[in-house]
Amino acid sequence: MKKRTFWTLLVFVLALIVGCSPAQPPSPTDVPQEPTLAGKLVIFHAGSLTVPLEELTAAFQAQYPDVTFETEASGSRSAARKISELGREADIMMSADYTVIDNLLIPDFADWNVQFARNRMVIAYTDQAQYANEINGDNWYEILTREGVIYGHSDPDADPCGYRTLLVWQLAEAHYGVSGLNGTLKEHCPPENVRPKSVELIALLESGDMDYAFEYRSVAVQHGLKFVELPDEINLSMVEQADFYSQAVVQVSGTEPGSTVTKTGKPIVYGVTIPKNAPSPELAIEFVKFLLGPQGQAIMEAQGQPPIVPPVADNKDALPTALQALVK
Repeated sequence: MKKRTFWTLLVFVLALIVGCSPAQPPSPTDVPQEPTLAGKLVIFHAGSLTVPLEELTAAFQAQYPDVTFETEASGSRSAARKISELGREADIMMSADYTVIDNLLIPDFADWNVQFARNRMVIAYTDQAQYANEINGDNWYEILTREGVIYGHSDPDADPCGYRTLLVWQLAEAHYGVSGLNGTLKEHCPPENVRPKSVELIALLESGDMDYAFEYRSVAVQHGLKFVELPDEINLSMVEQADFYSQAVVQVSGTEPGSTVTKTGKPIVYGVTIPKNAPSPELAIEFVKFLLGPQGQAIMEAQGQPPIVPPVADNKDALPTALQALVK
């Protein structure tokens, strides 16, 4: 009986010791791991988004070091055609005109389109430009058409900044009441002054080979250029002027050879989508979430391209579920 009592007490004491011992920390394999992102994202984008994208991708990589980027700048229409006509794969397409996505990618190559930022048209120049000390928002068209002054714009068939320049010229004739001004501006800007995308004109300004270039305000700011602020009635920035802008119309090349697309004056709005052929769609969704979120919006604001808050999607139901809460 004594032996049985001894063993009973021993078991009881051992149980107390084990029960009172501090809990052991879980092994590293037991700790839930925070999900991480890894892989490569291919982004086709408008040239005017080059500098903001450098900031956006760097900020994203600071959070997710295992994500790499391959970015390719061009005119927005050229970027869309890489997908629709050349069959190239991209995870994200970012356009300086959201209607490029609507016209060239939806519905065959993309399902949705988010409007996320704005811009405005200006005339960029450097101190080397002829009459740089005279030009302003009232006399710019008189300065540009003086003998020997060289000015240019991007290709309307490749780049929204190009056809927006032509829209500005039409609106200028109506706004200033100068008969024939649109034709005069075209006459003084020969084909050799046209480049595939607007950012290619920067080098010509800086070298002195061109006096003035029609650019987005953000591009002028990012490259440290001087610029003429155009009146709100013609700079394509104001929603309140949408009716006035709509009187300007240009024709650009369409998706089929020989076809055309009508571009009507409207406020400048940037668009983003994830093409149907995206190699890494889930990773692309995470980057678009970042772009549309507070940090991405702050970067766009700092680069002179004010974000649309909240972003807008005409077909919200077509968006990935993870993006729907971010747009209206």
